[in-house]
Amino acid sequence: MTTPDLPSLPSGSAVAPSARRSWQQSLTLALLAVSALLAGVLVYHRVTNPLSLFGTAYPAGTPAPPLAGTGEDGQPLALSDFRGKTVAVFFGFLNCPNICPTTLAALERARAELPARQRADFQTLLVSVDPKRDTTAKMKTYVTYFDPTGRGVVIPEPQLTKAAAAWGAGYTYSDVKGPTDYQVNHTTGVYLVDAQGHLRLVWDYTQVTTDAARTALDKVRSSDTTGHRSLPIR
Repeated sequence: MTTPDLPSLPSGSAVAPSARRSWQQSLTLALLAVSALLAGVLVYHRVTNPLSLFGTAYPAGTPAPPLAGTGEDGQPLALSDFRGKTVAVFFGFLNCPNICPTTLAALERARAELPARQRADFQTLLVSVDPKRDTTAKMKTYVTYFDPTGRGVVIPEPQLTKAAAAWGAGYTYSDVKGPTDYQVNHTTGVYLVDAQGHLRLVWDYTQVTTDAARTALDKVRSSDTTGHRSLPIR
């Protein structure tokens, strides 16, 4: 039994004009859909991150949660004491083997990238997540090693748990071998608070430790209400 030959277009025949128009219309619609999608993404990015910040931006006007405890100088210290300055808040501990010292060193590199007039109002604040072992005297030695103007705050429990939760920061104790022999797992992000006390953004560990210039530019842009200032050459 033989299979009948299927009909084929005559040699030299062209695609019908109506088919060509249909294909062109489909392509045009597809391109328009992609353009609309890209425009929507751009608009969303501009709305949620109008300053094109390196870190992840918070909605405008988000208040920074309160922080209050004992400063590295043994005196009461609160985040509100730094109103008028831009504050980089980091939750860590003094026995941290790598994340904490690397982060604080990176923040100091970012501060060095700033114009001289802006370095003075860029404040780092280490919030201890290990109040059992981190004394204020040890805190002072630790934070000023990385930055002579660095500050630290020790908050006792249970206030620390509530304060950290308000920031979205977490910490747990692990590898516990004794009352003072353990490790601490903690959130590694750095939160930027502007001079008006608003939470502007959070940098992840990789961002802070690999690009000091862009970290510094975030500080500049967060201090600029127009959003158009670039980082001047030092």
